Amino acid sequence: MRSPDPNLPYIDLASPNFSTRSRAVNDARDSHWCARTPYGLAVLRHRQVGLLLRDPRLRQGSYSWPDTNRLQGSFAAFWKRSIISQEGDLHRRLRQIAIAALSPDYIATLKPRFDTLAETLADQLVAQGTCEFMADFCTPFAGQAICTLLGLPLQHWHALASDASDLGLAMGVECKRHEAVYNAACDRLMALADVLIAEARAGGEPAAYVARLVTLFDREAGLEEQHLRDLVLISIFGGVDTTRSQLGLAIGQFIDHDDQWQALREDPGLVGQAVEECIRANPTTTWATREAIEDFVFEGEAIGRGETLHMLVHASARDPAVCENDRFDIRVRRKVHFGFGGGAHHCIGHLVARTDIASALLALSQRVTRFSYCGEPHWLPDSGNTGPVRLPLQCHAA
Repeated sequence: MRSPDPNLPYIDLASPNFSTRSRAVNDARDSHWCARTPYGLAVLRHRQVGLLLRDPRLRQGSYSWPDTNRLQGSFAAFWKRSIISQEGDLHRRLRQIAIAALSPDYIATLKPRFDTLAETLADQLVAQGTCEFMADFCTPFAGQAICTLLGLPLQHWHALASDASDLGLAMGVECKRHEAVYNAACDRLMALADVLIAEARAGGEPAAYVARLVTLFDREAGLEEQHLRDLVLISIFGGVDTTRSQLGLAIGQFIDHDDQWQALREDPGLVGQAVEECIRANPTTTWATREAIEDFVFEGEAIGRGETLHMLVHASARDPAVCENDRFDIRVRRKVHFGFGGGAHHCIGHLVARTDIASALLALSQRVTRFSYCGEPHWLPDSGNTGPVRLPLQCHAA
């Protein structure tokens, strides 16, 4: 593996105070399209991020996370088998199954139920007056939305959300310390996947996502049953955390820009654009990782085989080349952001996330005239996968 050009700007991804919105990142982006980091190259500009996310000379980068951190047990085995870590023909076949199961017409049938979930929880917030938004709205909504997708009774939401949260510990810097916790969660969710698959094959609800997966999977020759189990598990893992964290980040943006909340209240038709602007301005996934599978030169920089590239999707969405005025504004149409990645590993659940987040924002904006903090919020670091830990809020209703 070649060493990066020492003349490139440098940003310290390893610093506990690192932020993808920092002056250091902006200065590096002004200087060059990429920067050196302790973990390989960071790609900072919109055009280059878009091109490299689709470049066949790169593979998804987090496949090696378990080995890098010496993880053992069921989660490590699952992660290395999962669609996230696959490339080539197997990845393509699994991805086609999942995308077909989550087709736009199918997601449209779920929207009324997402709306009802959001409206019920939003009514409860208004009745309470104050809330801890993550615990009282985001987590139950994300958990119930996944139950809806899976065809499970809503009362299962707490266990699902708890296990999905425990799985997230496997992706943090202290992952080795939490090994027993997330391995146990992985085992429980894999057992649930077995139940759901068996029910689908026994003639359970044919419109449920798992039933659609099973039908499509059984038409494909040469796949192992474990691949199907892993597809169900990754859907639960990704679905809960993305919705929960992105909703909390969105409300934080609207608190800082109340005029935008009022714009959404006045024109509910802006909700789709509001979702995209929230992800562009403050995504829960601030960068996507890729690894070079061969030596190549890209826009004047030599990329060595095995080198890691971090696509700073947050920085790229705020690139002055595509975003002349960076102010949070749901009324402005922007260039595409890469908050859901791109290329062969573009998030397969992006339409579910966009739909349920829109349902939540619409229900809240119709009932709450303004949010404000009634305590100190607690945020995860503004890098990697981020979001609120606690959001104590006052809900001002008409």
